[in-house]
Amino acid sequence: MTTDPYKVLGISRSATDKDIQQAFRRLAKQLHPDLNPNDKAAAERFKRVSQAYELLGDADKRRRFDAG
Repeated sequence: MTTDPYKVLGISRSATDKDIQQAFRRLAKQLHPDLNPNDKAAAERFKRVSQAYELLGDADKRRRFDAG
C-alpha cells in the first residue's frame, strides 16, 4: 500500500482499536459499491479503505507497520 492507512481512514496514529473500527464502518457505509453502483472512484476508494482497515485492524500488522 503506497498511501498512509491512517490518512485513508482519517484517523490519527494514536487512534484506538475502537476509533479504527468506527472510521472504517463510517467510510464503508459511504463508499460501498452496492450503495454507489457505476461509481468507479467510490469503488476504488472503498478498496483502499478496506486495505487500510485490514492493516490497522490487526494489532500485529499495525505494530509492524508503525515500527517501519
